[in-house]
Amino acid sequence: MWNGAEYQRRFDSLAESGVDVHGEASFVRAFGPKTVLDAGCGTGRVAIELARHGVEAVGADLDESMLAHARELAPDITWVRSDLAALDLGRTFDVVVMAGNVPLFTAPGTQDALVAGVARHVGGVLVAGFGLNRGYTAEQYDEHCAAAGLKLVERFATWDRKPFEGGDYAVSIHTL
Repeated sequence: MWNGAEYQRRFDSLAESGVDVHGEASFVRAFGPKTVLDAGCGTGRVAIELARHGVEAVGADLDESMLAHARELAPDITWVRSDLAALDLGRTFDVVVMAGNVPLFTAPGTQDALVAGVARHVGGVLVAGFGLNRGYTAEQYDEHCAAAGLKLVERFATWDRKPFEGGDYAVSIHTL
């Protein structure tokens, strides 16, 4: 379990020191979405920034502490408490984004169910960024996306689109 307020303080501190904490939202905005599902939204940093730019954002997370803080920060955004593997919002989104190492916080061996759960909501692209040095590889992720009907279209090393050359972090874009 997490402490949403404590988690958010880390990002607030970074922002106050001049660090751009909205790289993921900027990356997503480049797709020109009208709707975004922030899957594994935590305290809502990405969804809130997208909403500030006129994007309809919905956040989903399993941790109630994180969601409670997100609700405090942005009560007008829809926040859904759900295991992403079981998530069924009955709709699709232009972009589904999993920022912040979401697949790495899933119990080992359940990433396929996670990907299938979020893939149900893809109307355009699925964007995910996570470390590749913690037991879940880009190849495994690609296999799980393929099983969910998605195909890889691009991969970067960072949220600011540096080329992926096999490092320890990847931002992957999959589409229907």
